[in-house]
Formats: sequence, C-alpha cells, structure tokens
Amino acid sequence: MHRFLSRKRIRHHIFVLNQVDHYRFNRASLINVGFLESGNDTDYIAMHDVDLLPRNEELDYGFPEAGPFHVASPELHPLYHYKTYVGGILLLTKQHYEMCNGMSNRFWGWGREDDEFYRRIKGAGLQLFRPSGIKTGYKTFQHLHDPAWRKRDQKRIATQKQEQFKVDRDGGLSNVRYQVESHTSLTVAGAPCTVLNVLLDCDTSETPWCTFS
Repeated sequence: MHRFLSRKRIRHHIFVLNQVDHYRFNRASLINVGFLESGNDTDYIAMHDVDLLPRNEELDYGFPEAGPFHVASPELHPLYHYKTYVGGILLLTKQHYEMCNGMSNRFWGWGREDDEFYRRIKGAGLQLFRPSGIKTGYKTFQHLHDPAWRKRDQKRIATQKQEQFKVDRDGGLSNVRYQVESHTSLTVAGAPCTVLNVLLDCDTSETPWCTFS
C-alpha cells in the first residue's frame, strides 16, 4: 500500500487497529476508534480492509471532496457484487464521516455493519461515488483472506439476527466506548504506521451478543 500510494503522490499514514479485549470482533467500532485517534493531521480516511489490496494503478485514492468514494465497488470486488455494498475500501472526508455519526457499534461478529452504514450515508444526504473506466473487473484487487486459517465469526446470538437489519439511529462515533492499551509508532518497509491495541467496551444490556456466553 505504501508503494502504491507513494507512486500516486498521496500523503498517508497507516493505522492498524488491533482489538485485544475478550469481546467478539467489532470492525465498525474499531473504525470509529481509528477515526478518533487519527488526530488533526488528516483530512480524510480510508476504511480499508487489511486483506484487500489494489492491483490497478488507475484506482483513485484521492481526496473524496464530492462525497464518499467506494474504491472496492461491487463491479470490482472479487466477492461482493450487490449494489448497496460499501465495504472493503471506502474513502470519506472527516466531515462526511461525522455527518454519518460514524458507524454503528452494535455489530459484534462478522458482517452487516457496512449495510447499515450505506443507510447512514443516504440518511446524511451524501452521494456515493464509485470508480469508472476500470477495465480489470474482479481481478482489480487481491483478496488475501484464507477462511481455513481465519474463520469468520458469523454466529447470531440472542436477538442479534433480528437486530442486525435495523438502523441504529442513536449510536456511532458519538458513543463508542474504548481504551487504547498501547500506541506504537513504527515504519514498515518505509510506510509510516501506528499500531493501536484497543480494548472495546460493551454494554451487555444493550448488545448481549458481544460475548459468546
């Protein structure tokens, strides 16, 4: 990624959000934490899955001034092709992310947080943009996930199956609860990186599905 962005002359800093608590994985809350911890030196963010890498130099990672820019669009992503998909790689200005109140913190386990965020984007009156003129189709990205080694937590516990389709109108960036256990700055192959070990908190009366028990 560092070489790719450097060739495009895009200033960048990579934040790695590592969840170290004992709750189930919560991608959306980690993205909220990354936004809050990124400081005032950044004017936009890339919500970027760690297992998805661009192969096409024509992909645009520039400042998404007009609205959220979905780099890993359904026409290009190797796995997900439905029209409301906004996962994988999504660029937003910090202002636009705040207009959405970030992502919902209610999604513990794998999946559905992106679908809810699509509805937040539309609810904030923002227009979603996607790449055009890319000819590499589903070979545009390298997808590194190996389900044999990294199994996804797709269990639905208690009322989670019903709740996952609802819009969270109150929660998000404004009420994410966490602590940063450690903050490490380092350089990896020339890339400026910050690794945050994050302890998320869960109100089990609100989302009892944050644990397996």
